[in-house]
Amino acid sequence: MRVLNADEVWNGLPMNRAIPAMEEAFSAFSSGRSECPPRTRIKVPGEETDYLFMPASYLSGTGSPVVMKMIGINSENYARGIPTVNASLLLSDGATGETLALLEGGSLTAIRTGAASGLATRLLSRPESSVLALFGAGNQARTQALAVCSVRPIREVRVYSPNREHVTQFIKECRGKSPLPERTIPAESPGDALSGADIVCTATTSGTPVFSDRDLEEGAHINAVGAYLPDTAEIPPKTVGRARIYVDSRAAAFSEAGDLILPLREGIIREAHVLGELGELILGTIPGRERPEEVTLFKSVGIAVQDAAAAWECYRNAVRLGIGTDIEW
Repeated sequence: MRVLNADEVWNGLPMNRAIPAMEEAFSAFSSGRSECPPRTRIKVPGEETDYLFMPASYLSGTGSPVVMKMIGINSENYARGIPTVNASLLLSDGATGETLALLEGGSLTAIRTGAASGLATRLLSRPESSVLALFGAGNQARTQALAVCSVRPIREVRVYSPNREHVTQFIKECRGKSPLPERTIPAESPGDALSGADIVCTATTSGTPVFSDRDLEEGAHINAVGAYLPDTAEIPPKTVGRARIYVDSRAAAFSEAGDLILPLREGIIREAHVLGELGELILGTIPGRERPEEVTLFKSVGIAVQDAAAAWECYRNAVRLGIGTDIEW
């Protein structure tokens, strides 16, 4: 079995491999070539930690990978000096049942989540989009920026977070490091971030909307990836009501995504307001953006087939490059 730590996962799964892997994953999911049960969530008694358990398998053009990911999420971890999200992932060969690899799951999750937004941005944003408004300054925000800048000619990234220290650190680490532009700058307010922005990414731990609908430009594309519980939302209900909405999974979105569930409860939208899954868009069975002035929204809660595709691509590339450590199981 091969063990891949966080740095090795980053080296084994660059964005130019991760985005095509997500295209394969979503296509498999929406065409019925995957097994992806709803994730199981448990609350650790007496602690502020949520655990998510996510199994999946899909039929790839190169094999039949099977994964099980275990994720621990605790928003208080920053004060402890450790990541908010900690995860591990087991990868197996579905053809034989053999365990192939153990991968550090936090990095894999960040990369595949960013790659999904990169794919959605390529499919839904205006091709000339050049300004990115980024809400959040953690690991997820980094991969959102990396993916978006990989698929669109971004000349300016504006970063907003109530935690100014996080923003300063983000800019210090990311400014000018390809594909991010040299003009990666702090935004003084949500409105400042949105003024003239073509693409918006929300990757925060906020339970309430992080910007006002009145500040959002016509024609913007939004990737919303932070909120993952039915009673939390990053996106204003008015924005949801006027957007063309796409999701990773209809079933997951309507059971987990507060960004959609809360406007649905308020009567702002109906289920039919969601046009479809990203995989259906890839397969050509639903339409994408139809007019430049439309607002498009990709709401992602994350599905395990993404982990299967990302882990499979990372493992195969790691073997090719000689990355990781082999151990007897």
